[in-house]
Amino acid sequence: MDADTGPVQYGCVHYKRKCKIRAPCCGEIFDCRHCHNEAKDSLEVNNHERHVVPRHEIKLVICSLCNKEQDVHQDCSNCGACFGKYFCAKCNFFDDDVSKNQFHCDGCGICRTGGAENFYHCGKCGCCYTYQLKDSHRCVDGAMHHNCPVCFEYLFDSTKAVSVLHCGHTIHLQCLYEMRAHQQFSCPVCLRSACDMSDIWRKLDQEVAASPMPAICQKKMIWILCNDCGMTSNVQFHILAHKCPGCSSYNTRQTRGGPAACSRV
Repeated sequence: MDADTGPVQYGCVHYKRKCKIRAPCCGEIFDCRHCHNEAKDSLEVNNHERHVVPRHEIKLVICSLCNKEQDVHQDCSNCGACFGKYFCAKCNFFDDDVSKNQFHCDGCGICRTGGAENFYHCGKCGCCYTYQLKDSHRCVDGAMHHNCPVCFEYLFDSTKAVSVLHCGHTIHLQCLYEMRAHQQFSCPVCLRSACDMSDIWRKLDQEVAASPMPAICQKKMIWILCNDCGMTSNVQFHILAHKCPGCSSYNTRQTRGGPAACSRV
């Protein structure tokens, strides 16, 4: 402890712990695998594949107190320092901040946060979900084994909060908030509504009813495809929006016919 600055803080912006790792892929020393991945992110390796530390292959750690390089253990073999109050020998992972309630999921093959009692592993989606979603989420094969459709960061082992959309696709929670701030409410992957839009649809009902089309266009019909239920329908053209007669969603897109034809009715 330094009398002027207080206790020495070990670790990095990602984890608080008293060891560093020697990356098995490049042999360099980093505070953690995330520090390595961020440093190597701009490199083009193996035909643009992600240059990441294979966590299960980490064999050597370096004590931050005495600089002793050694095999992976929770305590330093030289000075006895505890590298991390939470330690997973399967992931070679250390963290002093146990308030995260870390746990290892054998299904995912990695450590998660939030407490094992609050999550279950979905075999089809290939990831852990909160128990609140167990009977309500739509399964998608490998749901989190891809990049976020907004920021393109790999979701499966991301340290940021991830949201599961109604369609089953996944996205960073912060990216979802940014989409909504820009009035984007559809899944970037499949275009289905990303949340409950019933209130918005009711407002659109009122706006459409309050905005009758001119007589020349009142008989104009167009074909639409509903992004929510997949139904194809022939509906009356309106300048504001087109409602799906099957599920009452306005999340539709025109497939045939057009407003320019109104002038020829």
